[in-house]
Amino acid sequence: MKNTPKNIAIEKLFPFEGHPFKVQDNEEMNALIESIQEQGILSPLIVRPKENTADEYEIVSGHRRFRAAVKAGIKEVPALIVPLDRDAAAIAVVDSNLHREHILPSEKAFAYKLKAEALRHQGKRSDLTSEQVAPKLATEIIAESDNTSKDTVKRYIRLTNLIPPILDMVDEKRIAFTPAVELSYLLPEEQTMLLSEMEYGDCTPNLSQAQRLKALSIQGLFTKEQLSAIMSE
Repeated sequence: MKNTPKNIAIEKLFPFEGHPFKVQDNEEMNALIESIQEQGILSPLIVRPKENTADEYEIVSGHRRFRAAVKAGIKEVPALIVPLDRDAAAIAVVDSNLHREHILPSEKAFAYKLKAEALRHQGKRSDLTSEQVAPKLATEIIAESDNTSKDTVKRYIRLTNLIPPILDMVDEKRIAFTPAVELSYLLPEEQTMLLSEMEYGDCTPNLSQAQRLKALSIQGLFTKEQLSAIMSE
């Protein structure tokens, strides 16, 4: 990445496809917009050439700066162009954001999933030698790089099986992480039934309730009546 930043027109830049981190319009964003209006973008974005285009680029690092620049009315931004393929870029996107202080459970879940898929894909490529591909499971590599356990990584990835409204409740801390992992084993239609039950009863399942709902789902015994009985306790 020891190249010189180049000014690129805003309309030639695109967010990374499947970017797992939310770019929110909050006080921090407003402060960033103000800073860019006064001083410009001090730290260049990192981008990669988009496949099958002549002069369009996908953002690897700098999605918040890009959003702020758009809102600030900036016409072009400085960026470092790096020749990364899709998998290497996906890993870079995740690694450049996981160090952030505030990360939502849903962001970490989809970030781990994106990186795991990229690592697995790299491992299957015939143009890489065995020395270049670590002989470990993707979850182990992620766990080591993020200073956590392999099981924790797997549990976060499980959250990507939750329907969006329930995953939002995890982000909002209305459902705790451990029960949420158990609920991720429910079928989408069962989760939709659960969502209706939670809204009707203004309640969320604890760990014991979530575990019993998971057991019913696995056994094929999940019904609205069983759900109501468990949730009304």
